[in-house]
Amino acid sequence: MPDSRAHSLKKLTLYPFAMARQSKVIQFLLSILFGLGMMYLLSDPSFSQTQNLVLLLLFMAIALWITEAIPPFSVGILIIGYLVVVMGTDENQHAMRYVQTWSDGVIWLFLGGFFLAEGMKKTKLDEDLLKRLLPKFGKKPHFILLGLMTTTAIISMLMSNTATTAMMIATVSPIFASLDKKSNFSKALLLGIPTAASIGGMGTIIGSAPNAIAVGALEGVGISISFLEWMIIGVPIAAVLIYIFWRILLRRYRISREDMDIQFAVNSEEVSDQFVAKELRLQKLIMLSVLAVTLFFWLTSKWFGIPIAAVSGIPIVALTMLGILDSDDVRALPWDTLMLVAGGLALGMAIQEQELASHFVDKLSHVQISFYLLMLLFGFITVLLSNFMSNTAATTILVPIALSLMSISSGDFSPAVLPLVIALSASCALLLPVSTPPNAIAFSTGLIKQSEFRLGGVSIGIFGPLSSIIWVLVVTSILN
Repeated sequence: MPDSRAHSLKKLTLYPFAMARQSKVIQFLLSILFGLGMMYLLSDPSFSQTQNLVLLLLFMAIALWITEAIPPFSVGILIIGYLVVVMGTDENQHAMRYVQTWSDGVIWLFLGGFFLAEGMKKTKLDEDLLKRLLPKFGKKPHFILLGLMTTTAIISMLMSNTATTAMMIATVSPIFASLDKKSNFSKALLLGIPTAASIGGMGTIIGSAPNAIAVGALEGVGISISFLEWMIIGVPIAAVLIYIFWRILLRRYRISREDMDIQFAVNSEEVSDQFVAKELRLQKLIMLSVLAVTLFFWLTSKWFGIPIAAVSGIPIVALTMLGILDSDDVRALPWDTLMLVAGGLALGMAIQEQELASHFVDKLSHVQISFYLLMLLFGFITVLLSNFMSNTAATTILVPIALSLMSISSGDFSPAVLPLVIALSASCALLLPVSTPPNAIAFSTGLIKQSEFRLGGVSIGIFGPLSSIIWVLVVTSILN
């Protein structure tokens, strides 16, 4: 006779998995029902079957992104597959162009960024940069906090926000170990680092997926934004928001001004084997050279007439050819992010081609909407949605609508304004641990409560969209 106690324990361990699976299935079915309900509610007699099916897809995707019944990247794959099937039945549509979003310039831009990030991580160049930068900020806790936040923001402009946060928290873990678990400085760091990682992503096109989505959408309407032009827009906003949140953290947690030991940041491990040490130095030199060349051509792409996506081939070819990255490293890249972005591009393309957004805009064409009101609405709606769903998904949904709404707004403004505000505001959703992976990483340390994320969520959620609106208006008016 089997051991009944062991059998019961086995059942208990499997029970949570069974419940989670059941919950996911229910959420998936409810998402489909939500999509069907919204399709019937918003459908128009003039709509074709294809338009209705794309409308169904839009709201089903929204529900799936919110509930996470399936992972966000799975939603991206589902979108492409759905569109291929649906458009394949329409003689007037070329279904395969939705699959071709995988070869979109935005995808290649991200892929180049992933190769750079992985190369920096493998050669430990990211850690070396951190150790060189941090001591520059002195030994005062309030300046160390600012230094760590600034360093995090700079690194996150090139690396994944998630990877940057994980690296930074791991690097400063000696601080947490040397302080009391309830230390205000530890809490300030665990709020400041993930917030800076998300904000820093505003600085470059590759810093955050919403940035790339907005650039891709604007290219579709004939507006090209270079790597350098985006930095002119994003970096000042990021700098202002980091300073504001730093001051908020100082006031909220009353950070001490006494000197702190930062020896952990300047000590480096010595490699005894001379050959190994020489090889490591060579790898770092190669990585630094590839990084410099790639950034140079990204920044000067318009001057040399080289597409940004084409420049991404430099790290892809160079780092694999010179042995910095191997096949295992390539397999470890976040391909799921590319799946999500490709699906988002396909959904945006379908919404635009089927003229769904423009249809509903036409319904409101008799209403005169202030452009300033539109900017405020889209900025705060983006933050709200991005707190509960993927910011990439939120951007994908809102940008096509924003481009269509430009036609009914009062005033003479660049069509780029609203997409830029949406993309930048998407990086300001910090209300919950689940709002963004950097927050989740900080929360996983167990040193900070969920409620404490409200400080960044509310402050950046307000100042972020407002700062973005003001600066985007200034820059676009100058460039135009």
